Amino acid sequence: MRRTAAHNLMEVIMKGIILAAGRGTRLYPMTRPVCKPLLPVYDKPLIYYPLSVLIQAGIRDVLVIVPPGEADTFAALLGNGSQLGMSIQYTVQPVAKGIADALLIGGKFLNGDDVCLVLGDNIFWALDLEQTLQRAARKNRGGTVFGCRVDDPRPFGVVEFDAGGKAISIEEKPQHPKSNYIVPGLYFYTNEALSIAGQLTPSARGELEITDVNLEFLRRGSLQVIPLEDNYVWLDAGNADSLLTAAHTIHALQHGGRYVGCIEECAFRQGWITEKQLRALGQPMAMTAYGQYLLSI
Repeated sequence: MRRTAAHNLMEVIMKGIILAAGRGTRLYPMTRPVCKPLLPVYDKPLIYYPLSVLIQAGIRDVLVIVPPGEADTFAALLGNGSQLGMSIQYTVQPVAKGIADALLIGGKFLNGDDVCLVLGDNIFWALDLEQTLQRAARKNRGGTVFGCRVDDPRPFGVVEFDAGGKAISIEEKPQHPKSNYIVPGLYFYTNEALSIAGQLTPSARGELEITDVNLEFLRRGSLQVIPLEDNYVWLDAGNADSLLTAAHTIHALQHGGRYVGCIEECAFRQGWITEKQLRALGQPMAMTAYGQYLLSI
């Protein structure tokens, strides 16, 4: 698909957080020497996919939360973001305390701004993904999350809708799910989420559950759950089988002419870098299919 750069009509006033601190124990021994978000998914590191989501949402200021001792590794891959017209910072989650803990860790970084939190092992794709993301960012009035239909929702946060399609409950990892719709790892929140997260008590798993944040917004009547249709691809690369499925899916999409998770292209489409800068990023990788794609845009 050959297009010229597309500029945002309005800059999104929101910051992004990628929670990439998981050690990936379900992927051992692969993740013993390297943490999960740095593993390859087909032709690029896993973390490129959530980062591309934030870029498509129009978010230029990003904090990546990493495991202890890994900040330099991530920085070697992504730098400070200036090559993409962004700002990327890094901080550590000393102990895994749950997804909602990312909001507390990122409190100083957010400095009162709204936030889009995305998990470092989630992959999203659709032809109209960019428009969906930017609408969610601009129209959020509390919390905005998504609903994905899956065959087995039990390992996830499950959302229940009433007859009119309005979310009425969310339950974390239920044994008897009330629907097949789960909330994937992508959350848009106003800054109220920080005070909500600060009042949470750990669950039986010893974690601050993001479902509890969503439930509080739901109780306040300010949670929007947007069901994603079947034309949306959502992949959770949490174990060996799902990692392989993700790689096959990305391979099939890209060989069908739909490139996924290319952060340089996403930044170019947003108008954050010029065509000359894009080519300069692609040139050192010209011997790879990825680099050749960048040079072809």
